[in-house]
Amino acid sequence: MSRFIESIKVEDRKIFLKELHQKRMNETFSHFGKECKINIHSVFLNLKHDEAGLYKFRIEYDLDNQFKTQMIPYAISEIDDFELVIDNEIDYSFKSADRTPLQKLKDGSNADEVIIVKNNQITDTSYSNLLFLKGKTWFTPKSYLLNGVMRHHLLEKKEIQETEITLDNIKQFTHFQLINALNDFDDMFIYPIEKIINLPKEESDFEY
Repeated sequence: MSRFIESIKVEDRKIFLKELHQKRMNETFSHFGKECKINIHSVFLNLKHDEAGLYKFRIEYDLDNQFKTQMIPYAISEIDDFELVIDNEIDYSFKSADRTPLQKLKDGSNADEVIIVKNNQITDTSYSNLLFLKGKTWFTPKSYLLNGVMRHHLLEKKEIQETEITLDNIKQFTHFQLINALNDFDDMFIYPIEKIINLPKEESDFEY
């Protein structure tokens, strides 16, 4: 039985973007012809979480509406370097609990974190969506693997824009940052593009 996860930000006893998390969970059930009976907000309230600080509220569930929860203290950490890795077959359309393909790419890398390239298109890291800076505008790749809730939220608010980002044009951007449900759009961890250790010097540097 396939299992899926939602990782939800909880800070100072407040739950964030619960409507978007619920929508994604509902759509996952619907895709497989099932009905979601798990209400994220009710599950959260039943936990009676009363701790201050930043937490990851993790729900792991299956399509029979069986689920388990964890409330995990969370700290955002800085990453030293990144590597572009190519995988033209990878598929992570749903937030699956089985992260083996993503972990394999990370384990085979020479850097702290990977930026996954699929069919010449920049997609995501192993655990986040990406934003790239050109001028004063932040862009997110159209070619994501998973349409994360923070990405969805920022596009709805028109704080970022979608564009095609490829191996051919990635050097047109000066900086990048990682976003997911626990990592908001902010100025704390912005990386210069040179933090990617294998930026292509020429188009022929990569085979795809």
